[in-house]
Amino acid sequence: MTPSSEPSLAGGIDPALQRALATVVDPEIRRPLVDLDMIPDARLDGATARIRLELTVAACPAADRIEADVRLAAASVAGVEQVEIEVAVMAPAKRQALVERLRGSRPAQFGPDTLTRIIAVASGKGGVGKSTVTANLAVALAARGLTVGVMDADVHGYSIPALLGTAAKPTRVGDMMMPPEAHGVRLVSIGMFVDGNRSVSWRGPMLHRTLQQFVTDVWWGDLDVLLIDMPPGTGDVAISLGQLMPHAEVLVVTTPQKAAADVAERAAEVARQTGQRVLGVVENMAGLAQPDGTVLELFGAGGGDEAARRLGVPLLARIPLSVALRTGGDAGSPVVAAEPTDPAAAAIIALAESLRGTRPLAGRGLPLSPA
Repeated sequence: MTPSSEPSLAGGIDPALQRALATVVDPEIRRPLVDLDMIPDARLDGATARIRLELTVAACPAADRIEADVRLAAASVAGVEQVEIEVAVMAPAKRQALVERLRGSRPAQFGPDTLTRIIAVASGKGGVGKSTVTANLAVALAARGLTVGVMDADVHGYSIPALLGTAAKPTRVGDMMMPPEAHGVRLVSIGMFVDGNRSVSWRGPMLHRTLQQFVTDVWWGDLDVLLIDMPPGTGDVAISLGQLMPHAEVLVVTTPQKAAADVAERAAEVARQTGQRVLGVVENMAGLAQPDGTVLELFGAGGGDEAARRLGVPLLARIPLSVALRTGGDAGSPVVAAEPTDPAAAAIIALAESLRGTRPLAGRGLPLSPA
């Protein structure tokens, strides 16, 4: 149905329809349509439900889904035999009021008092599988009932959209961005804003501004966990994250190779210098199982244990080399969902389980005030 621009129904919502439509949630803003004032009119005319649906933007990618959900909800009301929906677009002033209301409900998204657990996944060097671990860990956490977001802060080497198998772009509502969702995970990446496989050649100030926009201008909603895929090394983005989110925790990914473990330790030390807590070490590419039961240690052994020992943190996971993990990344089909019994998938799922049960809330106040 083509959205119209002028209202034709008088305002008001029939109580029975309101109860039914209160169950319909905007898939991007993740709040009920009636609370967002997207259904200004819904009334019964005999056995016909007449509804005006106002989309936030004209090119809303979820328009068909929203309309179908509204139609289904209205049809569930006793006595309704036909549903007629007029689809329109919010007037600019109404849309801006909605944006301000959303921002006002969360003025300090991911601020010091946030109840969202923020975990930055870092590495000392590239090529250790940090992004693959991030993507699969996010999907594993989401599969365990948590609301999860992934911020791809690896601006120069963005790969999270491909690893999660999506080419979707955020929907703009005013000056806010609604992140798309893949495998139950909300995500944003600079890769969503460039054409094809173009490189991004930015220096410090632009990198800081991008990270700041991902924090402030993206409407993440209520997240249990936000994973941040950091660029390798100890550069500008690591310092910016420390300034913007000093309360974030850091998960360090390395391979068993001594050289990789040495530089991973440096990434952890930068995080500590900015006040962040190092959560633990993940050793990736820990060995390749052979048909005879032996393990081929292509990248050596012991690097993860040594990095954890020197940092004084636990080794949280040892993820073996896996063809399924690699092919799943190439196909945008995370192994934890596609082949959960694969040894690498099992290790990441166990990591997700351990992180789910170790959220540090001691000493933190809840955002409540006395009535």
